[in-house]
Amino acid sequence: MCGIVGYVGEKNVIPVLIGGLKKLEYRGYDSAGIAYLDGGKMTIYKEKGKLKELGKMVEGKCAEHTVGIGHTRWATHGEPNQINAHPHTNAAGNLAIVHNGIIENYLQLREWLERKGVSFVSETDTEIIAHLIDYYLEGDLKEAVAQAISKLKGSYALGVVCERFPDEIVAVRKDSPLVVGVGQGENLIASDIPALLEYTRDVYFLNNGEIAVVKKDSVSLYDEMLNPIERELFTVEWDVSQAEKAGYPHFMLKEIEEQPRALADTLNPRVKDGEINFDEIGIDDAMLAEIKKITIIACGTAYHASYVGKYIIERFARVPVEVEIASEFRYKNPIISEDNFVIVVSQSGETADTIAALREAKSCGASVLAIANVVGSTIAREADKVLYTRAGLEIAVASTKAYTTQLMALYMFALKLAYAKGKLSKEDYHTYVAELQKVPENAKKVIENKELLQKFAYEHFTEHSVFYIGRGLDYAMAMEGSLKLKEISYIHSEAYAGGELKHGTIALIEKGTLVVAVLTQGELIEKCLSNVKEVTSRGAVVMVVTQEKYKDMVKDVADKIVTIPDAIDFEATITSIIPMQIFAYYMAVQKGCDVDKPRNLAKSVTVE
Repeated sequence: MCGIVGYVGEKNVIPVLIGGLKKLEYRGYDSAGIAYLDGGKMTIYKEKGKLKELGKMVEGKCAEHTVGIGHTRWATHGEPNQINAHPHTNAAGNLAIVHNGIIENYLQLREWLERKGVSFVSETDTEIIAHLIDYYLEGDLKEAVAQAISKLKGSYALGVVCERFPDEIVAVRKDSPLVVGVGQGENLIASDIPALLEYTRDVYFLNNGEIAVVKKDSVSLYDEMLNPIERELFTVEWDVSQAEKAGYPHFMLKEIEEQPRALADTLNPRVKDGEINFDEIGIDDAMLAEIKKITIIACGTAYHASYVGKYIIERFARVPVEVEIASEFRYKNPIISEDNFVIVVSQSGETADTIAALREAKSCGASVLAIANVVGSTIAREADKVLYTRAGLEIAVASTKAYTTQLMALYMFALKLAYAKGKLSKEDYHTYVAELQKVPENAKKVIENKELLQKFAYEHFTEHSVFYIGRGLDYAMAMEGSLKLKEISYIHSEAYAGGELKHGTIALIEKGTLVVAVLTQGELIEKCLSNVKEVTSRGAVVMVVTQEKYKDMVKDVADKIVTIPDAIDFEATITSIIPMQIFAYYMAVQKGCDVDKPRNLAKSVTVE
């Protein structure tokens, strides 16, 4: 979960590296460092803390017409400090590397190298890679890298520079993302696209085991056996403005307000003559009609979206659906066969546990559909089919627009599946699709009323514990709302199915406890109202999120009512999460938290 950037070209390499790392700081921010060749000699700066501390160290320094690599860290091995920060070097200090991932056999390799007389200065698994490359280095840097990685077990994306090869970066990846950017008289590497957009939109996505030799005027790709590879360039559609705040105080608020556009972009191009069209991904009605069982696999926020997917697929298509946490799926000896249709959901497309689960499912013969946001990501490349969410670049660690577009993708899939299996009439199918097309505008109306939530957050940001409740689809929204609050405000928060309160949790409710109740499903409101009364009778303060048409039903039990525009109940779910995103955002702002970069978290979880 670290950010890597590298540059070869004519520019002053230092601001290029620092600027690239700023675009990647969401991937890790407990320490940062850069290494570059200055006058043919290796120069390294690294510092504990956020990137601005490193920026202070290198301010005003210049190194033109050269090569360099940079890194922003999310610690796994070794505490966050200057010694453990990347880049790491060999003993002579003339070879430096940056690394994203985890080396599982680093202890055995470290012991082996120590017997060879190598001394270590850090607690990291990364340092062994630098010494290993140095051990094998004779005539060619890429050959030494190839020999070194043949000894590694685990995941890695590496950028390597060496004084003996002053005009090149050698890069390689396995299960951690790495992209090569191809410019004019300059080339780059990065662990994610935002770091490249200022210089180029033309990229190569490296596959597992592939090695890139990056020079100012050329990029050469090789497989694990160092056989040359030919590959077409991919042109990224995102532009640099998506990686900027554009006047917003935080990326999270910007991305919340981008949801109407993102939802429309995900849905509208796939609606033709009132029906969902998946021709672009190679899924037709005949294929869908054969599906008998579905397993959805995801982590974190994507898991919550998957939980919604289970509800709506089973409700409309009457196909049994299991939802699995990716990190658990691999280790439970899953019952998957060729009869299974598997859906994996991931914002980044690089989530390590989800990638492993995808491979497990494919090894069992299942067909796999990926729902992902990043074109060319590992999950997108390895799945049989890909449904892109088109949220655009999402920078804030707490996912907002990626989540709602995942919901939109799952709703589209559910309706198309139900119609293909004859569970929906043509009239109902067209009605539901037309209602989906209203969601972007409804989302816009919710965002326009964010000041109400800002005021309520101001009144409650000192809370120590907040509970979220709901039933059915509302319970799924409660889980995501609770996650948003805890991950950016650090307030303890839990979500419960309303009917479970009396089975123990209500013991935690006392006078003044804040409860957020999600009540958007008409058939369940009366049931959930009884749960709200259970907590209000014990002194809880309740904020209710409901549709405008149900406002009168909840007014007697709510301290604060937040309404969303009226919709068909099951489709109101998509907009119901937006008030909870906004509430979490303002709670974190009032507490003075670093909203975009919450402690201990990173955007893309590329380690298990």
